[in-house]
Amino acid sequence: MIAVSDLTREFGSTRAVVGLNLDVAEGELFGIVGPDGAGKTTTLRMLAGVLRPTSGDAIIDDKSVATRPEAVKSQIAYMPQRFGLYFDLTVLENIEFYADLYRVPKAERPARLERLFAFSNLGPFQDRLADNLSGGMKQKLSLCCALIHHPKVLLLDEPTFGVDPISRRDLWLILHEMVEEGVTILVSTSYLDEAERCDRVALLHEGRILALDTPESLLDLLPGEVLSIQGPDPRAARDLLQSLPGVVGTALFGNTVHAVLERQGNVRNRVTEALFGAGLTGYDLIPVEASLEDVFLHLVREREEEASA
Repeated sequence: MIAVSDLTREFGSTRAVVGLNLDVAEGELFGIVGPDGAGKTTTLRMLAGVLRPTSGDAIIDDKSVATRPEAVKSQIAYMPQRFGLYFDLTVLENIEFYADLYRVPKAERPARLERLFAFSNLGPFQDRLADNLSGGMKQKLSLCCALIHHPKVLLLDEPTFGVDPISRRDLWLILHEMVEEGVTILVSTSYLDEAERCDRVALLHEGRILALDTPESLLDLLPGEVLSIQGPDPRAARDLLQSLPGVVGTALFGNTVHAVLERQGNVRNRVTEALFGAGLTGYDLIPVEASLEDVFLHLVREREEEASA
């Protein structure tokens, strides 16, 4: 449904997206994951036909975003981070306004509204002004507006940013329902835990793809086990372990250090001895399962080491 080839966007001397290549199958939930500034929003704006590529192209449902962006727009729904809700209109009036924009036939609207209200739980609030909705409800309303014309492809730019955990869960449930109905979804997020809900994921860093695969396969890219180190001075522990033989990499996770250890040899004992020898006591060492965040940080370190070399 989506075929991206060498997609590039430059802003003056800044290369926001560099040679992006990826394919998204029909009915797939595909995630683009990375920190702020990675190029996620620029990528989605190009796919939506809002921003022209500097070079390269993307084909959506056999239509080129580089040469026929207006033809693409009728096949997609694009929900940016700040969706265009009208806060002085009610929930129902906002959806009806977008139905007018998309020229949804009047006869089809009641059934579509019933379906949208069913999965969003916005029915009881249809007469409430959009400005009086919670953050999570505003995102659900934005999604309803995007879905009113039954798009083939749904492009979502960080739809759960700033949303409470319960609303985040509800939004992902809605997305999975859409996928089951055959909608192709490409979603960007900076939450790596959310990426595990996708069928496949592209890890994006500085406009380039570090890795692209299923979440399960991406976890296999980590070259060792992960040890969580909790104690009074996590930064001191991290700095000490960075140069310890057998430690592939370290990263701070709040007040905890995650250290990736080589699988061969008793590296965990060496970590304990190194901490004790440096006078760093009162630390708990707990093996944990690797996360996509561990993988992402490891790949970023590898990229930086290659660049410096």
